[in-house]
Amino acid sequence: MAAAPTFPLRDAVAVITGAAGGIGAALARTLAARGTHLALVDLDTRGLDDTAAAARALGVRVSVHTADVADRTAVAALPAEVLAAHGRVSVLVNNAGVAVGGRFVDVSAEDFDWLMSINFGGTVSMTRAFLPVLARQPAAQLVNLSSLFGLIAPPGQCAYAASKFAVRGFSEALRHELEMEDSPVGVTLVHPGGVRTGIARNARVAAAVSPAERDEHQAEFEKLLAMPPEEAARQIADAIERREARLLVGRDAVQGAWLQRLMPVGYWKFAARGIARQLRRAGVPHPVSVKP
Repeated sequence: MAAAPTFPLRDAVAVITGAAGGIGAALARTLAARGTHLALVDLDTRGLDDTAAAARALGVRVSVHTADVADRTAVAALPAEVLAAHGRVSVLVNNAGVAVGGRFVDVSAEDFDWLMSINFGGTVSMTRAFLPVLARQPAAQLVNLSSLFGLIAPPGQCAYAASKFAVRGFSEALRHELEMEDSPVGVTLVHPGGVRTGIARNARVAAAVSPAERDEHQAEFEKLLAMPPEEAARQIADAIERREARLLVGRDAVQGAWLQRLMPVGYWKFAARGIARQLRRAGVPHPVSVKP
């Protein structure tokens, strides 16, 4: 039986990064339906406006903030902007993320650092900026999105996995510190599996990877993205209400977590076989991205 809600979302104020699309946009709509006021952050102004319009139609107060979470100066200015619009913040969702495909030897240092500055650096900077604001509330929740690839690390995903393992380590250590301080701020660490977003389609690809190989890898990866973002958003909203410490979104995330615990060194051989079977069922006769 699921735990009873302990953190009502009605009349809460949530800051969501990466709110222009994917899980971020779906979560904004889900929280708005539960009566949560929103401060939406992204660089994609058109997508941000679309998300804001959908949330406002549900009767909540929404502010829009065009900012790059990798820009520390821009992030440092956000708390004042959000407080001017809402007066308080009780939820921060660090969702913004990007991907870079390719083996480590093929990914440039610039692309690797670009990804880390958003996926990990953005999470740290947003947390640093908003933690004092969250701590003013009787109860508040910090929600950091890691990934299935923050549990297991497949070949061709060195940069992305490194960033998501970093988010995981940061979030767990911070949770322990806040618990020791008896802080009102709880931490929810989210590991989504294959959610149907545009992250694979919009990923940067190493220059050494040919266009044909890039298209083939992306097509394969997109076939593994089965869960609608609305379902992932529902699970995340439920986890916030219950103040859960960790959420595994999707069967693949649950299986990945168990497989890594059972076989911490050799898990990829088994995971790759399972992924290859899944791709073949989806109509890919000879998968190339998951060789064990």
